[in-house]
Amino acid sequence: MSSQEWSAPRRRNPRGQGQVLKAQLVDAAAKLLATLDQPETLTLRQVAREVGVAPASIYSHFPDLGALIEHVLRLRYEELARLMDEAARPAASPLADLVARCAAYVHWGVDQRGHYRTLFGGRMPADLVPGTAHGAGAELLGAVVASLAAATTGERKRCAADQQWQAGLMLWTALHGLVSLHNDHGAIPWPPLDGLITDLISLHTGRPAAEIEVLLPQGEGASGPAGLRGA
Repeated sequence: MSSQEWSAPRRRNPRGQGQVLKAQLVDAAAKLLATLDQPETLTLRQVAREVGVAPASIYSHFPDLGALIEHVLRLRYEELARLMDEAARPAASPLADLVARCAAYVHWGVDQRGHYRTLFGGRMPADLVPGTAHGAGAELLGAVVASLAAATTGERKRCAADQQWQAGLMLWTALHGLVSLHNDHGAIPWPPLDGLITDLISLHTGRPAAEIEVLLPQGEGASGPAGLRGA
């Protein structure tokens, strides 16, 4: 190969192709974070290899690995928030809103266990991904807090704002525990997910399980581990 060939300037990408590459980089990073045994060891070189480009190509879109991971986290949070909002949109009552949000959260976490681990697995070092990258998670919690406060009755409904926040946090903790244990210990003969969701919401709202069960969305795939799919 001649020296002229080596020194030839790189041809500019056609209009719009740069955004295509950015999307490919994001998809590759999301896939690797969801599937690596140790996602905290992800490198830009791995992402570049997955896409089939030189590592230097990434810097045109992201200044470093942390920025790329933060972008992936934001998109996953937006995906989950959108799914929960869409599930709750047809709700005819505050309790139906809460049931729809909780069911959407649990089923997404089980169906997309790799992406769920990316958001809530706690594997990313703080020096790589700052806590602010999880800011959208606070919005999810806020939606659950507001929905739970609206759905509760009696003394629970009249509690102060800080108590409502704590109640919402406890419910989310229970939902997260359900998803995490279900994903990590799928061999256990788990009862149907919808039954567990019903019991959790009943416990945290004081509402009868029968009242909650009829509000669960149909066709959520609430069977046991055999119904798991996706990474």
